[in-house]
Amino acid sequence: MTTTTIIVLVIIGLLVIFLIAFYNRLVQLRNNRENAFADIDVQLKQRYDLIPQLVETVKGYAKHERETLDRVVALRNQAVAATTIDGKIAAENQLSSALAGLKVTLEAYPDLKANQNFLQLQEEMSDIENKLAAVRRFFNSATKELNNAVQTFPSNIIAGMFNFKKAEMFDLAGDRAAHEKTPTVNFN
Repeated sequence: MTTTTIIVLVIIGLLVIFLIAFYNRLVQLRNNRENAFADIDVQLKQRYDLIPQLVETVKGYAKHERETLDRVVALRNQAVAATTIDGKIAAENQLSSALAGLKVTLEAYPDLKANQNFLQLQEEMSDIENKLAAVRRFFNSATKELNNAVQTFPSNIIAGMFNFKKAEMFDLAGDRAAHEKTPTVNFN
Protein backbone atom coordinates (compact mmCIF):
# COMPACT_ATOMS: atom_id res chain seq x y z
CA MET A 1 0.00 0.00 0.00
CA THR A 2 1.16 3.46 -0.80
CA THR A 3 1.08 6.40 1.53
CA THR A 4 -1.69 8.01 -0.53
CA THR A 5 -3.88 4.90 -0.20
CA ILE A 6 -3.35 4.80 3.55
CA ILE A 7 -4.23 8.51 3.87
CA VAL A 8 -7.39 8.02 1.78
CA LEU A 9 -8.42 5.00 3.88
CA VAL A 10 -7.81 6.92 7.12
CA ILE A 11 -9.88 9.86 5.83
CA ILE A 12 -12.70 7.52 4.77
CA GLY A 13 -12.51 5.76 8.14
CA LEU A 14 -12.72 9.08 10.00
CA LEU A 15 -15.69 10.17 7.86
CA VAL A 16 -17.47 6.90 8.65
CA ILE A 17 -16.78 7.37 12.37
CA PHE A 18 -18.13 10.96 12.24
CA LEU A 19 -21.19 9.79 10.27
CA ILE A 20 -21.91 7.10 12.87
CA ALA A 21 -21.35 9.51 15.77
CA PHE A 22 -23.68 12.17 14.31
CA TYR A 23 -26.33 9.58 13.44
CA ASN A 24 -26.22 8.08 16.94
CA ARG A 25 -26.50 11.55 18.48
CA LEU A 26 -29.59 12.29 16.39
CA VAL A 27 -31.15 8.97 17.44
CA GLN A 28 -30.43 9.75 21.10
CA LEU A 29 -32.02 13.18 20.79
CA ARG A 30 -35.10 11.78 19.05
CA ASN A 31 -35.42 9.11 21.76
CA ASN A 32 -35.02 11.75 24.50
CA ARG A 33 -37.88 13.70 22.93
CA GLU A 34 -40.08 10.62 22.75
CA ASN A 35 -39.22 9.77 26.36
CA ALA A 36 -40.10 13.30 27.41
CA PHE A 37 -43.47 12.92 25.71
CA ALA A 38 -44.00 9.64 27.56
CA ASP A 39 -43.64 11.66 30.78
CA ILE A 40 -46.33 14.00 29.49
CA ASP A 41 -48.51 10.97 28.72
CA VAL A 42 -48.30 9.83 32.35
CA GLN A 43 -49.55 13.20 33.58
CA LEU A 44 -52.21 13.34 30.87
CA LYS A 45 -53.50 9.91 31.92
CA GLN A 46 -53.94 11.22 35.47
CA ARG A 47 -55.64 14.30 34.09
CA TYR A 48 -57.97 12.18 31.95
CA ASP A 49 -58.87 10.06 34.96
CA LEU A 50 -59.68 13.12 37.09
CA ILE A 51 -61.78 14.98 34.53
CA PRO A 52 -64.80 12.62 34.70
CA GLN A 53 -64.77 12.82 38.51
CA LEU A 54 -64.59 16.60 38.41
CA VAL A 55 -67.35 16.78 35.80
CA GLU A 56 -69.66 14.48 37.79
CA THR A 57 -69.14 16.56 40.93
CA VAL A 58 -69.87 19.76 39.06
CA LYS A 59 -72.95 18.28 37.32
CA GLY A 60 -74.75 18.08 40.64
CA TYR A 61 -74.34 21.81 41.11
CA ALA A 62 -74.31 23.12 37.58
CA LYS A 63 -77.05 21.35 35.68
CA HIS A 64 -77.57 24.27 33.30
CA GLU A 65 -73.86 24.38 32.39
CA ARG A 66 -74.24 21.11 30.50
CA GLU A 67 -72.74 22.43 27.25
CA THR A 68 -69.45 23.41 28.89
CA LEU A 69 -69.23 20.09 30.70
CA ASP A 70 -70.06 18.10 27.57
CA ARG A 71 -67.39 20.01 25.63
CA VAL A 72 -64.76 19.20 28.27
CA VAL A 73 -65.70 15.51 28.18
CA ALA A 74 -65.68 15.42 24.36
CA LEU A 75 -62.27 17.12 24.18
CA ARG A 76 -60.93 14.79 26.88
CA ASN A 77 -62.06 11.82 24.77
CA GLN A 78 -60.41 13.32 21.68
CA ALA A 79 -57.18 13.80 23.61
CA VAL A 80 -57.26 10.21 24.87
CA ALA A 81 -57.86 8.95 21.32
CA ALA A 82 -55.01 10.96 19.74
CA THR A 83 -52.26 8.62 18.58
CA THR A 84 -49.45 10.85 17.34
CA ILE A 85 -47.38 13.37 19.27
CA ASP A 86 -48.61 16.20 17.03
CA GLY A 87 -52.22 15.01 17.39
CA LYS A 88 -51.90 14.86 21.16
CA ILE A 89 -50.39 18.35 21.26
CA ALA A 90 -53.33 19.77 19.27
CA ALA A 91 -55.92 17.90 21.35
CA GLU A 92 -54.29 18.95 24.62
CA ASN A 93 -54.28 22.59 23.60
CA GLN A 94 -58.04 22.41 22.95
CA LEU A 95 -58.66 20.56 26.23
CA SER A 96 -56.61 23.11 28.18
CA SER A 97 -58.76 25.90 26.73
CA ALA A 98 -61.95 24.06 27.67
CA LEU A 99 -60.70 23.43 31.21
CA ALA A 100 -59.90 27.13 31.57
CA GLY A 101 -63.48 27.88 30.53
CA LEU A 102 -64.76 25.35 33.07
CA LYS A 103 -62.79 27.04 35.84
CA VAL A 104 -64.41 30.37 34.96
CA THR A 105 -67.85 28.73 34.94
CA LEU A 106 -67.25 27.22 38.37
CA GLU A 107 -66.61 30.64 39.88
CA ALA A 108 -70.37 31.21 39.71
CA TYR A 109 -71.05 28.42 42.24
CA PRO A 110 -69.94 29.38 45.76
CA ASP A 111 -71.56 26.27 47.31
CA LEU A 112 -69.63 24.05 44.94
CA LYS A 113 -66.36 25.79 45.76
CA ALA A 114 -66.98 24.96 49.43
CA ASN A 115 -67.72 21.27 48.76
CA GLN A 116 -64.92 19.08 50.19
CA ASN A 117 -64.93 16.56 47.31
CA PHE A 118 -64.76 19.35 44.78
CA LEU A 119 -61.96 21.08 46.66
CA GLN A 120 -59.92 17.86 46.71
CA LEU A 121 -60.51 17.24 42.99
CA GLN A 122 -59.64 20.85 42.21
CA GLU A 123 -56.42 20.55 44.21
CA GLU A 124 -55.46 17.33 42.43
CA MET A 125 -56.26 18.92 39.08
CA SER A 126 -54.12 21.93 39.93
CA ASP A 127 -51.26 19.64 40.98
CA ILE A 128 -51.49 17.72 37.70
CA GLU A 129 -51.58 20.95 35.70
CA ASN A 130 -48.38 22.08 37.46
CA LYS A 131 -46.72 18.73 36.74
CA LEU A 132 -47.87 18.94 33.12
CA ALA A 133 -46.30 22.37 32.81
CA ALA A 134 -43.00 20.98 34.12
CA VAL A 135 -42.94 17.95 31.82
CA ARG A 136 -43.96 20.10 28.85
CA ARG A 137 -40.95 22.34 29.55
CA PHE A 138 -38.73 19.25 29.63
CA PHE A 139 -40.31 17.99 26.38
CA ASN A 140 -39.73 21.36 24.71
CA SER A 141 -36.13 21.34 25.90
CA ALA A 142 -35.60 17.87 24.39
CA THR A 143 -37.34 19.03 21.19
CA LYS A 144 -35.10 22.11 21.03
CA GLU A 145 -31.98 19.94 21.33
CA LEU A 146 -33.21 17.68 18.54
CA ASN A 147 -34.15 20.63 16.33
CA ASN A 148 -30.77 22.27 16.92
CA ALA A 149 -29.01 19.08 15.85
CA VAL A 150 -31.26 18.66 12.82
CA GLN A 151 -30.70 22.23 11.68
CA THR A 152 -27.03 22.94 12.45
CA PHE A 153 -23.99 22.03 10.41
CA PRO A 154 -22.61 19.36 10.00
CA SER A 155 -25.27 17.22 11.69
CA ASN A 156 -27.93 18.67 9.39
CA ILE A 157 -26.30 16.80 6.50
CA ILE A 158 -26.62 13.47 8.31
CA ALA A 159 -30.13 14.42 9.49
CA GLY A 160 -31.16 15.02 5.88
CA MET A 161 -29.63 11.73 4.73
CA PHE A 162 -31.58 9.76 7.36
CA ASN A 163 -34.81 11.76 7.16
CA PHE A 164 -34.62 13.43 10.58
CA LYS A 165 -36.94 16.45 10.54
CA LYS A 166 -37.56 19.47 12.72
CA ALA A 167 -40.02 18.43 15.46
CA GLU A 168 -43.00 20.36 16.80
CA MET A 169 -42.81 22.05 20.18
CA PHE A 170 -45.61 21.71 22.74
CA ASP A 171 -46.93 25.25 22.93
CA LEU A 172 -50.19 27.14 22.93
CA ALA A 173 -49.78 28.08 19.25
CA GLY A 174 -52.89 29.92 18.01
CA ASP A 175 -54.57 29.70 21.43
CA ARG A 176 -51.91 31.86 23.10
CA ALA A 177 -54.09 34.99 22.99
CA ALA A 178 -57.02 33.11 24.53
CA HIS A 179 -54.83 31.78 27.35
CA GLU A 180 -53.31 35.18 28.09
CA LYS A 181 -56.68 36.97 28.14
CA THR A 182 -58.10 37.62 31.59
CA PRO A 183 -61.19 35.44 32.03
CA THR A 184 -64.51 37.14 32.61
CA VAL A 185 -66.97 35.91 35.17
CA ASN A 186 -70.66 36.39 34.44
CA PHE A 187 -73.28 35.65 37.11
CA ASN A 188 -76.27 36.17 34.80
